Amino acid sequence: MSANVLNLKKLFFLCLGLFFASAFCMKWVESEFISNGKPFSIMDLELYLGKEELIKLLTSLDDKAATVVSYHLHFDFAFMAGVFPGIAIICTLVREKVNNKLVSILLLVFAILQFIAWGFDIYENLHLIKWLKKPPSVDGIELYHLLVRLKFIFSFGGVLMALIAFLFFRKKIHK
Repeated sequence: MSANVLNLKKLFFLCLGLFFASAFCMKWVESEFISNGKPFSIMDLELYLGKEELIKLLTSLDDKAATVVSYHLHFDFAFMAGVFPGIAIICTLVREKVNNKLVSILLLVFAILQFIAWGFDIYENLHLIKWLKKPPSVDGIELYHLLVRLKFIFSFGGVLMALIAFLFFRKKIHK
């Protein structure tokens, strides 16, 4: 095993730890996501609500719920630092083990796309934080939803591509 692969594996486990620790914190506070006595999820804020619905939900939050959503969004920055580089590392490690040039190129593309997805996620969080502080400032919702969807496509696509490549395109080891 090369030193480069060993270092990538160490970095992957660091990302994995960051992923699990921040996911735990975010999941812990989600039970406090209450608006007008009804629970909502972070996915509602990310994907499902239009401009008017988002403004209505954000303006209906009491101080406690708004604070908890803010905590969640701040924990999400740590989550991002674990998940996107982690997926890029998985793509890179699997790339070392494939015997197909096209698959190798696709893995490289998906590894690079993780950093673009990370940028989209930062954009998303910064806007949610801004809108949480001042709900009437919700704007550019179409671009926001597009970037959120692309973030999910890039990240899940990277995981799926790495899994498919690992299962079907690995170099055969002859003993």
